[in-house]
Amino acid sequence: MRESPSDAVTDNRLYVQSFAKGVEVILAFGAGRSEMNLPEIAAVTGMSKSAAQRFTFTLEALGYLAKHPETKRYRLTPKVIELGYRYLLTDPVVERASPYLLELNRKCGENINIAQPDGTDMVYVGRFPSFFHMPVYMPIGRRLPMYCTAAGRAYLAALDPRAAAEILDRSRLERYTPTTVTDRQALLDLIARAREEGFSTADGEYYQGDLGIGIALTDRRGQPVGSVNLAAPSSRWTLARMKRELAPQLMETCRLICTTPPEPRKAEPFELGVREMRSTS
Repeated sequence: MRESPSDAVTDNRLYVQSFAKGVEVILAFGAGRSEMNLPEIAAVTGMSKSAAQRFTFTLEALGYLAKHPETKRYRLTPKVIELGYRYLLTDPVVERASPYLLELNRKCGENINIAQPDGTDMVYVGRFPSFFHMPVYMPIGRRLPMYCTAAGRAYLAALDPRAAAEILDRSRLERYTPTTVTDRQALLDLIARAREEGFSTADGEYYQGDLGIGIALTDRRGQPVGSVNLAAPSSRWTLARMKRELAPQLMETCRLICTTPPEPRKAEPFELGVREMRSTS
């Protein structure tokens, strides 16, 4: 769930409302709204039709929107992906973790994801897919709630308990599957257990049949900056077996990410995009 800026932020003289509205137009597109006309864009964003027309014209001129010549309906263009791609190329956590996560993926054969916090969600910013069939598709950029995912609980467990409780209080605790835990005290107990054990678990709480183990990544000050999630289907694994066989591997991988820079030869493939971006800037 994306969080809107507070009144204190939007009332600040440094806040550029017109820029925020332009971003809002881009974010208005999504599942079920892949194409929209001006009245629809205005309705979704809450702006006037004339304002929507100015923003769509500007975004079209910049190449982020395209308008169908006959239907006059707008859609996002592939250029929008570049905005997120720039983040992936410049984020030090993704750059440092990727060589280690690829190695773990090759060793265990299961899905390895790296996620970072945004509001009450975790956003998946890196993915190393399983060798085997997986019933769940997890593209980069997917947002999932912290409270019911292994990645999210691992991050919450690495926070000060009061900060973790505050995030839970702001979360919309929905039941996505029959096993989703939505009771606040039960969630606090799971987070406390993850804090003690050094890893979190989730048993098909967002996607049924998807088992997960998560461990937080911390910076030099010991503050959490994201988490790594190892996911596998219940058709191949039980959570008990994952904890026994895969959790130690994940813990060692995360320890290395947090303490030891990857070897240059292993990091080099992940730096190619960074060099390419710098050469064209």
